[in-house]
Amino acid sequence: MAFTRQHLIFDADDTLWENNIYFEDAFDQFCSYLAHSSMTPVEIRAVLDEIEIVNAKIHGYGSRNFARNLAECYEHLAERDISERDREAVMEFAHAILERPIELLEGVEDTIAELSQRHDLTLFTKGDPEEQKLKIDRSGLAGFFEHAAIVREKNAPAYRQLARERGFCLEHAWMIGNSPKSDINPALAAGLSAVYVPHPRTWRLEHEAVPDEHPRLLRVERIGELTRFF
Repeated sequence: MAFTRQHLIFDADDTLWENNIYFEDAFDQFCSYLAHSSMTPVEIRAVLDEIEIVNAKIHGYGSRNFARNLAECYEHLAERDISERDREAVMEFAHAILERPIELLEGVEDTIAELSQRHDLTLFTKGDPEEQKLKIDRSGLAGFFEHAAIVREKNAPAYRQLARERGFCLEHAWMIGNSPKSDINPALAAGLSAVYVPHPRTWRLEHEAVPDEHPRLLRVERIGELTRFF
């Protein structure tokens, strides 16, 4: 089968490798340490969400910023006097995420290797630059990508800027990712096409409605299906 050469732009976290599961584990540890007498984990999570929404605009994303958010949440909800030891313990739940192995999602390595032989691949991710670069290096996938870009926020202007800088023809540029908020909807708004690859543990603050039908939107259940279309 002959394929027209495309610009395939891949999200990283929870599209190529596991990420949010480690943050969820850290949150579970946080709830156990907090040991609140009346609030459920769902209620605690709602408080943390509000803190993260505010702080993301100031500090961005990543495990270091998550550590700051957990500490702020603890200070807000703790039912006992807070010591520096408490703060350090809470933040360590998040800092430990940096030590977790990079676990590629099923089919990623073979799929990326095959697609790189007939298309131009770009890695487009947001978060702490140092942390994201470390993940990319540890993933073993860097050699398949012609370019990697790390930005503060993945919105429509960021996609337009990427397309301009890389000289992408929008007719042949596809964003591939799991996040409706950061991958799918802003890419479509910027004039790119998109492939939605849902992940069951996508971060709740990345949830948004995805169009039921869109002429530039493709849905697949797993990343290995991409080789059928590209």
